[in-house]
Amino acid sequence: MIVAGIGCRRQVTADDLEKVVHMALGAFELPTERLDAVATESEKAADPAFAEVARRLSAVLVACTIDELDQVGGQVLTPSKRVLDAKGVPSIAEAAALVVAGRNARLLGKRVATARATCAIAVGDGR
Repeated sequence: MIVAGIGCRRQVTADDLEKVVHMALGAFELPTERLDAVATESEKAADPAFAEVARRLSAVLVACTIDELDQVGGQVLTPSKRVLDAKGVPSIAEAAALVVAGRNARLLGKRVATARATCAIAVGDGR
């Protein structure tokens, strides 16, 4: 399973999200067609931009709880003080990718970022 974990600022657009996912997939030479899921924190997943980007990428949108993100916090490669202060977890993008990638999950590398969003790619056996 290949998962794009996404973190973002408020009032993000589907175009912003799609751009960062394509950047992350490109960094690891993965075609969009291989993407299985888009993952983020539950509150962010309610933003219509996430449903739209999942539709555009033909991927499933998965919402992760703060508790789930916290459980994989020790595995993230680029913790964010801003996210830690705001949400109480060290990462949204990397942690969400790991949670949804499930058993044997691993990040392919550090998250990529734009001014509006971040994206990390994880692979694993699924939940």
